[in-house]
Amino acid sequence: MSHQSPSRRHVTVHDLQRMASTDERIVMVTAYDAVTARIADAAGVDVLLVGDSVGNVCLGFENTLPVTMAMMAHHLEAVARTRPRALLLVDLPYLSYHLGHEEALRNAGGLIQKGAQGVKLEGGARRVPVIRALVEAEIPVMGHLGLTPQSLHAMGGYKVQGREAGAAVALLEDALRIQDAGCFGVVLEGIPAELAERVTQELDIPTIGIGAGLACSGQVLVFHDILGLLEGKPPKFVRAYLDGFEHLREGLGRYADDVRSGRFPGPQESYMLPEAAREQIKAWKPTR
Repeated sequence: MSHQSPSRRHVTVHDLQRMASTDERIVMVTAYDAVTARIADAAGVDVLLVGDSVGNVCLGFENTLPVTMAMMAHHLEAVARTRPRALLLVDLPYLSYHLGHEEALRNAGGLIQKGAQGVKLEGGARRVPVIRALVEAEIPVMGHLGLTPQSLHAMGGYKVQGREAGAAVALLEDALRIQDAGCFGVVLEGIPAELAERVTQELDIPTIGIGAGLACSGQVLVFHDILGLLEGKPPKFVRAYLDGFEHLREGLGRYADDVRSGRFPGPQESYMLPEAAREQIKAWKPTR
């Protein structure tokens, strides 16, 4: 096995900052239920993110916009029950932090009460007041810049961000502003590798890349993408380590064949009566 067996000491926000300062790469993976959480935690990842990508991956939505606080809380609770070693973060979904500090605090605080150890939100300078309010309430906040899926319509689709000089500079400035507001780290999604490298050099907090090149402090991918569980061609930035969809389809196909042919269940999957009960059943006759 290629991964190291980590100790069971829980990963903290401070651990991520230490790792980034010593060039120790941070491994972050999404998790949406107890099964995915247990698998990822057993693999030794550093951070589990209950992402609003649950909308696309598990709930059948075309994007993350329909995901609600109730949905996020439901999936967070399932992951939190596994008591992972990894740091447990959760996305604040669309409209849960856009309408004012009080609502943002109530929503983020509710997720902390359900087991999260920090929240992630999207956006740059315009999110500074909300970030400050959450940090003042002692809620750890991770930022998210670049391709921000909750801004899908404003961006005109899932497009690489920061390619033009003005947009690249704006992203650099946003990164510094959310760091100054108190973010302990930032996800950089869908931006040129050179820009992500410059952001990482300028910041004192960890950067977590997804489609942002190798220079970030760590990387995050969706659990189902890593294991090839989804149909269709994955995004350019994804590397699938298994053809999970085909392996699972094959296994379920063999099960269906065995059921239809009478090969399942066999004696090893069946319960048998004790000898005395078997004789009684054989001798039994209806009384009516």
